[in-house]
Amino acid sequence: MRKWQILYLKTRIMSQKKEEAIQKVMTDFEEMANLVLSQLDILENFFQSGDVTISPAIGDEIFKKEKKIDHLEVKISERIENTIVLFQPVATEIRKLFACYRIISNLERIGDYMVNLINHYHKIKNPELYIQMADVISSMFISSAQMVKKSLLAYIHHDKDFAVWTIKNDDVVDEMNQKMLKGLISRSKTFDDKKKAMISFISIKEIVDNIERIADQATNIAEAAIYYMEGKDIRHLPLDENSLTPEGGN
Repeated sequence: MRKWQILYLKTRIMSQKKEEAIQKVMTDFEEMANLVLSQLDILENFFQSGDVTISPAIGDEIFKKEKKIDHLEVKISERIENTIVLFQPVATEIRKLFACYRIISNLERIGDYMVNLINHYHKIKNPELYIQMADVISSMFISSAQMVKKSLLAYIHHDKDFAVWTIKNDDVVDEMNQKMLKGLISRSKTFDDKKKAMISFISIKEIVDNIERIADQATNIAEAAIYYMEGKDIRHLPLDENSLTPEGGN
């Protein structure tokens, strides 16, 4: 066999191994994303149920999935690092891997915030105060969960419209948080047991703040998706400065 033939075969083998390595990264990534989406679905069903307390079964399920998410973050990070070092991927592949690296960190934080939600629910001492705000909190969580779902679809399916929608919707969630906080303050003053009302106020505020942080992480995922698609790092910049209006307007 001639030298050029040997070199060609080596190149083919290396290219195939690189593709397999990237595919393993994406397979693990999809598993991690599905775990987070499953957590979101569990809590979304809870919010829509109107229950005041989270059952031990729900808490156990969220915590169990969170441990798997933490393990996958480490595993995927190592796979990405090894793939880049060993196979020297081309520019588009590097962007895909770097974006994935950023996204798994965001997914891990989303899992943490959902664990925080459960912990703060257990601290509510005045269920009546929570009940008065339950619809707003539920709507806020559903909006944040939808942002996570669309941001992931933006990355997986190369969908710029989903990414831009997610980034724009972050302002909506922030506004909902501000309105909810004002309503919570006014309602907490009407309860006789000020100590329980204050403890519940703090717990509910923490719940809402964690929901808002989930939306923030979804925005980060959408920004990573745009980086993968267009090679633009739009973090910390206004959306309109980067000409990222979705196709078709708005």
